[in-house]
Amino acid sequence: MNQEPLQTCLVASATTARYGFGGGHPFGTDRQAVFLRELHAQGLHAQILQLDSRTASRAELESFHEPEFVERVMQRSRSGGGYLDGGDTPAFIGVFEVASHVVGAGLVALEAIMDGRARRGFVPIGGLHHAARKGAAGFCVFNDCGVVIEQLRRRYGLRRVAYVDIDAHHGDGVFYGFEDDPDVLFADMHEDGRSLYPGTGRADESGRGPARGTKLNIPMPAGSDDVAFMAAWERIEAYLVANEPEFILLQAGTDSINGDPLTHLAYSAAAHGHAAARLAQLADRYCQGRLLAFGGGGYNHQNLASGWTRVLSALL
Repeated sequence: MNQEPLQTCLVASATTARYGFGGGHPFGTDRQAVFLRELHAQGLHAQILQLDSRTASRAELESFHEPEFVERVMQRSRSGGGYLDGGDTPAFIGVFEVASHVVGAGLVALEAIMDGRARRGFVPIGGLHHAARKGAAGFCVFNDCGVVIEQLRRRYGLRRVAYVDIDAHHGDGVFYGFEDDPDVLFADMHEDGRSLYPGTGRADESGRGPARGTKLNIPMPAGSDDVAFMAAWERIEAYLVANEPEFILLQAGTDSINGDPLTHLAYSAAAHGHAAARLAQLADRYCQGRLLAFGGGGYNHQNLASGWTRVLSALL
């Protein structure tokens, strides 16, 4: 008898595990392993379709990024050393291959969802939302979310794609990458930029040109807890319901959970589970179930493990 496909796929590999930076950098190469240990401890691995990553092609990378920037990363990948941005994102030998696999992991999950092997997907090492079309930024070499959005529209012909971000940091690479596009729905709840990198995402940043008024930025005061999260989350749901997306992306960075060493928000992992569960319901209602979540940031290992497993559990 034919079996129904598993609801949720997980894309992780030995190569995506290598995405990170040494020398005490907050974004270390141990983050995927921390999550996978908790995944197995909870028995969730038996309930998912596990897939390997692949290298994103140069054409796929350049669907979002400028060719000159992709070429620069390739060159720095051969030599290593220095930074790809102003001082947050180090270059190392092989960085192009590893960063291309992070993008490829998102594309593998996207393909599994779009060809019917899974209804939802989770990519733990992904959600690199700071990388701009023309450059790296904030620990992010390539913007996998931006590439997935472009592929959804170019390859699969979808028009209204929703990007939802609950990472403590504003998803500036995605926001400014689609700031003038009214069909890319953008809802981002983040710590107020007056107290946290990258300093963007004011409430009055709602899109530009033909997209003016179509984006939703919700800056949260430092110290905001689950009560504040739930109140702001109602605005995100209302925004999505009003715009009826065809596909939903979630950047579920756990650096917004209380105790992260780099940020100042105070959510619990339950907030992340709530967001994923509610988006799954909206995806069932508007998107034929199609929802792809990314791990995003998070530099407290306990929070990372609990937050990501809450998200994955909600997607099952």
